[in-house]
Amino acid sequence: MSHVIWYPGHERLQDPIVRAENCSLYDAKGKRYIDLESGVWCTSVGHAHPKVLEVMTEQAGRLAHTGFSYSSDVVEKAAEEILPLHGFEGGGCTFLCSGSEAVEYGVRVARELSERPLFITMADSYFGAYGSACSREADAWLPFDWSGCESCPYEGPCGSSCDRWRDIPFEKIGGFLFEPGSSSGFVRFPPKKFIECLAGAVQENGGFVLVNEVTTGIGRTGKWFGYQHYDITPDIVAMGKGIGNGYPVSIAAVSPRVTKILGGNPIAYSQSHQNDPLGAAIAREVARIIHDDNLIERSDELSRVLIQGLHDIKERTAGIKEIRARGLMVAMDLVDHSDGELTTDVHRTLRQKGFLVGRRPGTSTLRLDPSLTIDEEDLRGFLSTFEECLEQG
Repeated sequence: MSHVIWYPGHERLQDPIVRAENCSLYDAKGKRYIDLESGVWCTSVGHAHPKVLEVMTEQAGRLAHTGFSYSSDVVEKAAEEILPLHGFEGGGCTFLCSGSEAVEYGVRVARELSERPLFITMADSYFGAYGSACSREADAWLPFDWSGCESCPYEGPCGSSCDRWRDIPFEKIGGFLFEPGSSSGFVRFPPKKFIECLAGAVQENGGFVLVNEVTTGIGRTGKWFGYQHYDITPDIVAMGKGIGNGYPVSIAAVSPRVTKILGGNPIAYSQSHQNDPLGAAIAREVARIIHDDNLIERSDELSRVLIQGLHDIKERTAGIKEIRARGLMVAMDLVDHSDGELTTDVHRTLRQKGFLVGRRPGTSTLRLDPSLTIDEEDLRGFLSTFEECLEQG
C-alpha cells in the first residue's frame, strides 16, 4: 500500500483483508482473524451483517444522496426511531458523516444558545479530529482533572466543602461536554457522584449537558449509551461509529428543551451529505437489529465471560497490572518496562495467532471492543491464547 497515506502512530501489522463476516476477517491466503476491536468501535453488529447489507443495497438503489433543497421520508422515519432511545421524543436530530462532526455540531448548537463563554470537560477526554472541541482554546474550554475524585472520602454530594469544586466558575460555564468512558482510548470511567453533581449544577445554572457517545454508545458498555450508567439527562448527544456499523454516518440528537429554545431556527451548519437517506436508513436498521436481537442484554452476558476470564488470568499470571471494563469496552494495562517491549510482543503474537486487538500507541495498554454479535467461543479462544502469550512473555 505504497500509495495510501497510513494513519499515524499505529503499527500496521496485518496483511490486506479481502473478506469479513461478523467478527471474522480473512486475508488473501484464507487465514482467519478474530476482530476484537470492531474495526475501532465501528462494527457494532459485526462485519457484513446481512440485514444491514440488504437495507444498504435497497436504499442505495432507490435514493442514496439528497441535496440542500430536498430530502426523503426515510430520514424523518429514522429520526423518529433514534430519538426515543434518549427519551428525546419531540426533539430533533441531524445525520452527518463522522463522530467528530456530530460532536462539533452539538457544541455549535450549545454555544449558539449559551451566553456563557466556558465549556467544562474532563481533561483526558477525546472529542474528535477538528473543531472547537478538538482545539480546546483556553478562553473557551475548562479541562477538569478528575483523577483525585476517584478516592474522594466524602460520602455526600459534591459541593462547596471541596476546594476543587469551589474552583469551578459555574457563573461562566455554559455547557458540560461529557465522554462517559473512553478517555482517549485508555478506557476510564469518571466517578458517578462527581458526574451527576457536575451535570446537575451546570443545568441548574442554565447551561447544557452534551454527551459524546461515539465510542461508548450503541450497546458498547452494556447499556444503549454510556451516560445511562449515570443519573443524568443530557440535552445533546453525539453518536457515531457503531450506529453505522462501518458505514460513515453519525447523528447529533437534541432534546425537546433544545429544539424549543432554537424555536425552529437551526444553527448555520451545512455540508454536502447532511441528512442523506442512505446513512439514515443504515442507522435505523442498526438500531433495529440491536433492539430486535436483544444485543444489549447479550453483550452484558458476554462481558461477564470476558471480564471474569481476564481477572482469572490476572490472578494466575504476573502480566496484567490493571483491568478497566464496562460491558464490552475493556482495557488492560500490562506489567511492562518503559519501552513497552512486552506489550509490543503480546500485541504482535496475538495477531500472529489470529486475534486482532487494539493498542494505545506508546503505552502498555491493550484494548478490546468486540462486536455485540461475537461468538462466546471466540472470546474464550482469545482468553486462552492471551494467557499463553503472557506466560511466554
